[in-house]
Amino acid sequence: MTVTASIDKNPVVVNESFVLTVVADDDVDTNALDTTPLMQNFVVGRTSVSSQTSMINFKTTRSTKWSTVLIARKAGKIIIPPLHVADQQTQPIELTVLTSNDPQASKQQDIFITSEVSAKQVYVQQQLTLTVKLHFAAELKRGSLTEPELEDANITQVGKDKESDTIINGRRYRVIERTYAISPQQSGQYTLKSPVFSGEIMLPSSRRNSFLSFGETKPVSVIGEEIPIDIRPIPANYQGVWLPSELLSIHQEWQPSVEQFKVGEPITRIITLTAAGLSEEQLPEINMLMPDGLKVYPDQAELHTGMNSGRLVSQKVRNFAIVANKPGTYQLPEITIPWWNTVSNKIEYATIAAQTINVSANKDFANVQPATSSAQEQTRPEAVPEKIIVTQTSWLQWLFFALWLLTSLAWLATALAKKRSTNKLKSEHHQTNKSYLALMAACKKNNAQQALQLIIPWYNSISQQQVATLSQVMQSAQSAELSEAITSLQQSCYSQQNEAWQGQQLLTAITELNKKQNSKRNTPVHFTLNP
Repeated sequence: MTVTASIDKNPVVVNESFVLTVVADDDVDTNALDTTPLMQNFVVGRTSVSSQTSMINFKTTRSTKWSTVLIARKAGKIIIPPLHVADQQTQPIELTVLTSNDPQASKQQDIFITSEVSAKQVYVQQQLTLTVKLHFAAELKRGSLTEPELEDANITQVGKDKESDTIINGRRYRVIERTYAISPQQSGQYTLKSPVFSGEIMLPSSRRNSFLSFGETKPVSVIGEEIPIDIRPIPANYQGVWLPSELLSIHQEWQPSVEQFKVGEPITRIITLTAAGLSEEQLPEINMLMPDGLKVYPDQAELHTGMNSGRLVSQKVRNFAIVANKPGTYQLPEITIPWWNTVSNKIEYATIAAQTINVSANKDFANVQPATSSAQEQTRPEAVPEKIIVTQTSWLQWLFFALWLLTSLAWLATALAKKRSTNKLKSEHHQTNKSYLALMAACKKNNAQQALQLIIPWYNSISQQQVATLSQVMQSAQSAELSEAITSLQQSCYSQQNEAWQGQQLLTAITELNKKQNSKRNTPVHFTLNP
């Protein structure tokens, strides 16, 4: 048995694959080839094995072939050492490995990878971008590209792959471009490993009749260059949430104009935070502190991420609906976000200055006057006892007469008090039912604006404590269910989310409160008769 070794091309380019073929002219074990000696100077890829048996003039021949994908680790003259198959070995092969910028390399490369980073020196958690371009001049049948590797770092692909064509040294290449966002989590010296491509390319057919020929393929692999990265720690003098960025800004916008503030009418304050070199997850929360008399209803923050001039740019936009409960002058506090400028290497502050707004009165939200009862208390008639002439009686008759007289007077007092209370309740119920039924109808129709205007008149009709604002209603009623329902109603009216309001929650709350008030009114009056 004899064993031979050959390679598909020589010279080769560093980080680009070539195929080593070993053939034994006998049927041997597929695991007989030992590729361990190759690992010193090469990246050893997959090995495929095939066996072949042929018969010519009744003479049978057998052969076993191994095809191994290799990638040279460094440029220069390299010897492929002898390889053992059973008790036989191959002859050594002298291989020339070119650098990627060698003029002769462009003629050799059917496929190669280029990598470019936005910065080689960054702070911990500062994002850098890696742009990987796969160039191929041959026809690809299949292939896959691994992700880059960096120890203690978060790596995500940004956007979709881009395809283009380019000409390098007179040769046309198809280019697939992929961009990654990399966020290192630990400081120190690291090496960024570029992606590895593995696949198959079509070989030109040597047969004249291409219709009858089968497409032959060759396995290929290519590795991008490794890139050293210096990751700096967080400066000792920095205080606050760590935000390393080349540029960070915050600004606001009012809709409508801030000069049009009126009581009860919402106005939207839009705050936008933009940062370069930070992911959208790293952007801090945007909150506002409101003085007494102003209520704020924030919407869910909107997050955006994109590329601008090769830099990752993230943005957080948040809308705040602000509603004033009473007229006056209000001072909105300053909003300040500290961040670390990675260009000037110093702390800076993104700020929205404190602002004064004036809130004017609104006739549509004027104080509601307390409802008055039209029922008048009736004057209690005085009972005039009938004059009785007794001509002849006994002491028992006088005792019976005295008891009867006391009983009659007590009955008369009870009847008059009940009648007066009934008239008063009828009047109050008339006013209460009118506001209550109107509010119930608005809830059942899910009419948020109408319900908002009817809450105060309804509450004044059932409560002895008269109120003028919704805040006073929630404070006076001392009902968590009613407060929650009113807050939900306000958010629906003033928020930018445009969600349809459902009146069931408010309907349940006012129904329960109405029952409590009715039970208080209907408590019977007890009279105590002295013996």
